[in-house]
Amino acid sequence: MATLLIVHHTPSPNCQALFEAVVSGATAPEIENVQVVRRAALSATASDVLAADGYLVGTPANLGYMSGALKHFFDQVYYPCLDTTRGRPFGYYVHGGNDVTGAVRGIDSITTGLGWRRAAQTVTVTGEPSKADVEACWELGATIAAGLME
Repeated sequence: MATLLIVHHTPSPNCQALFEAVVSGATAPEIENVQVVRRAALSATASDVLAADGYLVGTPANLGYMSGALKHFFDQVYYPCLDTTRGRPFGYYVHGGNDVTGAVRGIDSITTGLGWRRAAQTVTVTGEPSKADVEACWELGATIAAGLME
């Protein structure tokens, strides 16, 4: 059975709605033989990353960058996971009040350094999530999980 690790920082109702949509997509009945593990960014460890076959990351955009919690996660796992996780699939979503550019740039830079392979289009949302935004997060979760099915 494959493992999808979802690492998220979910401090607001808007982020919660996107996170729930991602989880719903990743755990859809059509997805078989994929265990979905959810970890808050401040509690996710290198062991979690090493044990997973793919990753889905979610964060708010805070002060022009990813959340400090997600940055802390990447700081903790980068070197312990660098060689072992190269080539593994990932996707991510970002929510911001009005601009997510810095958060996207930061995540792209770190995941490029890790050598992770983007397996789905990034979902970026500003302001109140629309129905289409929530559906895009559902699709993101389903796409990453389906890609891990054996």
